[in-house]
Formats: sequence, structure tokens, C-alpha cells
Amino acid sequence: MYQSVTKSVSAAFGAIAIVGLTACGGAGPAPAPTENPNIAAATQWVTAGATGKAEAMAAVQELMAEDGLLYRSRYVGFGFTWDPADEEGRMIVGTVTPESPVDGLLQPGDQFLSVRGVEVNEANMGKLDFRGKPGEVVDAVILRDGESMDISVARGIIDTPISKAQMLAWMDTGDADTWGPEKWELHEAIGQGNVVYVWTQGWDTDEVSGLPVDNHTVTRFEFNDAGKVVALGNLSEDRFALEQAGWTISR
Repeated sequence: MYQSVTKSVSAAFGAIAIVGLTACGGAGPAPAPTENPNIAAATQWVTAGATGKAEAMAAVQELMAEDGLLYRSRYVGFGFTWDPADEEGRMIVGTVTPESPVDGLLQPGDQFLSVRGVEVNEANMGKLDFRGKPGEVVDAVILRDGESMDISVARGIIDTPISKAQMLAWMDTGDADTWGPEKWELHEAIGQGNVVYVWTQGWDTDEVSGLPVDNHTVTRFEFNDAGKVVALGNLSEDRFALEQAGWTISR
């Protein structure tokens, strides 16, 4: 889920810009370097995302092209999102990833009642068998329009990008009050032409173990000629973050 963090930014736009220089001969000095506006836009994007849910969604609305795509981290699983902060402890589908194993099977608003015979509750929602070996069939029971339904899903690799509209719908399922880590810092933003890379770091405390967790993220932005984001994706230390909180992965 998207994260909210503190507003600290460690570098000014001008200090981190990649500039283009024109070779000079005897005609006079080279023109003064100019900042790449795409670096400023990328920095605006990550800073808004670190400030709060409303600010993050407003930045996406303003800065992303209508045909822009978000490339989320790949994983093996079902292919849906849900809000872990549901006030009643329910697991309700927020969005369904196109071309995922549950595309055409699940709908936004479906509620998971049980997974492999284990009743869904607030304590176990993040520990059920949605993710694991690809191709393995998982039986579950969902509630739709007041009636329970049995479903079977073979896990698959989820690597389909999502559109601007789908991204906003996904973000909207997040809880504004628990949007992200306790501290955040922008380390560097560099770019040339229509491609920009932004390196950030966040710090938080794991709610279950009470252990401190930090995570570096590099976000790659691609802009069109109008200065709008047409593609973005992240590389982050997801496995490292889990291990800091005491989680292990076993087969």
C-alpha cells in the first residue's frame, strides 16, 4: 500500500539536476545550465506521496498522463488488493489486477470469508495462503451480494502494469491515518531527458514485533514530451524490510 512519511527533503532541485551543456568555441561562453523540469516533477511526486494520502492522489492526478502505467513489484499470488485497516476486520477486495488469476473471478466489494478452511479475521488477514508456489490451487469462500460462493484459484505471477485510474482506485483503499512510515528522506534525484531516477529511504516501527525497520527505494520515472509521467516503477528492499521485522520465508 502507498505510504505516508515526513516531509523532510535533503536536496534542493537545482543541486541535483542533470544539465545539458553546449560546446563552445570562439563565439563566447557556453549558456548557463538549466534544470531538467522532469526532475522537479519527479521530486514533487515522491514528496507528495510522502506527505499524505490526499497529497499523493492529487499528485498522480496532476502529473500522470491519462495513458500512464504503474509497474508494481512482481509477486506470485491471486492479483487483488484489499484494505488491511478495515474498521470491522473484514477482508474486502478493493481492486482486481487485469490478467491476473482472479481477473473475471473476483469483483471489487467481494469479501473473503475463509481461505483453505481457515476463517478470515483481523489477526490473520496478512498470513493466509494467497501467495506461494505458482500453479498451486487454493480454495476459498467469498461473500458477494449477501451470498457465499466457493472459488478455486491457481496462483500465478502478477506482473501486469496498472493504469492511472486503477492506480488511483488502489490508492483510495489506503488508510489516510496510517499512510506510512515515521520518517522519510529523499537522498537523490537524477535524470537526463525524459527519464528520472529518485532514491528515497523510509523508517518505521513494525506494529507486531516493535522492531525498527528501514527501506531504500529507487523509483524510475519516464515522461512524455508534455512533461507527464507515462511509466513508473520501484525497486525496493521488501525482503530486507520483512527480515528486519522478524519474518522468514520457508518452503
